[in-house]
Amino acid sequence: MTNQFPDSCESRLERGKRVLAEIDGEAGDNVVAALADIAPDFANYLFEFPFGDIYSRPGLDLRAREIATIAALTAMGNATPQLKVHIEAGLNVGLTRDEITETIMQMAVYAGFPAALNGLFAAKEVFAMLLRAQVQT
Repeated sequence: MTNQFPDSCESRLERGKRVLAEIDGEAGDNVVAALADIAPDFANYLFEFPFGDIYSRPGLDLRAREIATIAALTAMGNATPQLKVHIEAGLNVGLTRDEITETIMQMAVYAGFPAALNGLFAAKEVFAMLLRAQVQT
């Protein structure tokens, strides 16, 4: 993806759905589905702002955006479910396991060892889940 705003006939919602599908595949759909019975409007906000507005801006490719997102979620230290989604998204957009691991390790300097350890354990879980899925296919 070139991260360019497409022609003006595509709404923020449509653009956001397209970008989220490219980044997260089914994982994004699962988050939206989980919100359907409690806050369906919030799902639209997720499509429109982060993905329709920010992720689709020019200037950074999806790999760079996922590195930044993985770093930020690791540093927060309290967003493990979202971190796992973005670790998988990072792999979907071409990051390697080593790049993801190094990004998380880098956060030990700025966010502390506990945040980095939690991030590494989240990555370990995602990598293992994906390996199991590959073995089953």
